[in-house]
Amino acid sequence: MEGKRVCPECGDPIYGRIDKKFCSDQCRNVYNNRNMGYSNNYVRKVNLILRKNRKILEDLNPNGKTKVHIHQLQKKGYDFNYFTSQYITKTGNVYHFCYELGYLRLENDFFALVRRENEK
Repeated sequence: MEGKRVCPECGDPIYGRIDKKFCSDQCRNVYNNRNMGYSNNYVRKVNLILRKNRKILEDLNPNGKTKVHIHQLQKKGYDFNYFTSQYITKTGNVYHFCYELGYLRLENDFFALVRRENEK
């Protein structure tokens, strides 16, 4: 005969279905919130930064292609550490994208802002 099952959150016995893992919804929620909270907060923080970066690129590049100075991006709070993808051209130029909007670093602290084709 199998031993008594206990709740991993509070240690109380578990009654009911054989596949039940917690004694109550409250214990299940407390356990999951504590164990998933850090990763969820990190993902939430990164997503907020990415959305802000995308909005900045969208505001500065309404026509799909333009050139801006680094100060314009910095003034709005653009975070260059966060992007969703990179595209490296045959000549070695590296475009950083935040979803469909991206930039290419040029000389003298200027940036070419672009929008990927077929994405709007």
